[in-house]
Amino acid sequence: MIRSLVLLLWLLLAVVSLRAQDTFSIVAVDSVTGEVGSAGASCVDLGLFFPTYATDFLGDLIPGQGAINTQASYSTVNQANARARMLLGETPQQIISWLTANDANNNPNSRQYGIAALVNGSPQTAGFTGTGTLNYKNHVTGPNYSIQGNILLGQAILDSMEARFLNTPGSLACKLMAALQGAKVPGADTRCANNGAGTSSLFAFLKVSQPTDPYGSPSLLVSVKTPGGFGIEPIDSLQILFNAQQSCNPTAVPETIDQLWNVYPNPAGDFLYIEPLIAESSFNETLYQLLTAEGKKVIGGRLKSGINSIDMSRIAKGIYLLELETERGTVTRKVVRK
Repeated sequence: MIRSLVLLLWLLLAVVSLRAQDTFSIVAVDSVTGEVGSAGASCVDLGLFFPTYATDFLGDLIPGQGAINTQASYSTVNQANARARMLLGETPQQIISWLTANDANNNPNSRQYGIAALVNGSPQTAGFTGTGTLNYKNHVTGPNYSIQGNILLGQAILDSMEARFLNTPGSLACKLMAALQGAKVPGADTRCANNGAGTSSLFAFLKVSQPTDPYGSPSLLVSVKTPGGFGIEPIDSLQILFNAQQSCNPTAVPETIDQLWNVYPNPAGDFLYIEPLIAESSFNETLYQLLTAEGKKVIGGRLKSGINSIDMSRIAKGIYLLELETERGTVTRKVVRK
């Protein structure tokens, strides 16, 4: 009897919440590998209300070009229009400007978008949060990612997703999975605060396309949808599926710089610091250079044994590769200039 009442209450809450269909998500691109990716989650019972929708429906990947997340009051027409504009070569901001001026139902303030693209090989991003979407709502963008959400517990959900994405080493897929883990908080989507003992959401997905993937067939796609009222955390279930297909073991990542140096802060402001973690005379022979995604050298020099201060004040915002050449070989790390 109690279970029936819980399910009935859940049904009533879900009906009220149908308008805002999607909650927290991220899109990102990797200018080094050419990968594009999308991940997200929401407290909507897809099996009950949208049984024909694929669990990853809000994310649209255009291999080699970019990723678009269309959420809040979701519209297939707006999503298709966004894809068409990207295929025409428009930038993320141009796409969002067009979408808000040409909304399918003349109601752009009910929408939320996140777009990341490779424009002539360089990453560009843009986000949009309509004033009519439900609180808490906001979006944050970086050089190669956009994170957005509505009906959130608060700004901390977006901040946690961003921090996990930026500070997780490895592939784009690993960084996207870490971003979702950053939102694994009971009631992250506030509608799910009373889902059993509380979950972040009811469904979750992650997908990444390689530049050579056909449209609609990403190399990596994992997704989970759970029924309301049972308290199943979909991000935990998604992690299990993800681990079966993708290794994020740091020892398997060629970026072994963390074993020898501490590089901070990342993203960097006017200065980037490189500190040896092991006392070794050969560090005095270590050469460093900062490269663009296209491999063009921006700055370089020789490291000393103590903390090295690298002046970034004249370097444009964006994503770079820090390359260190030592007697042990060459190691690299991605560095963001914010």
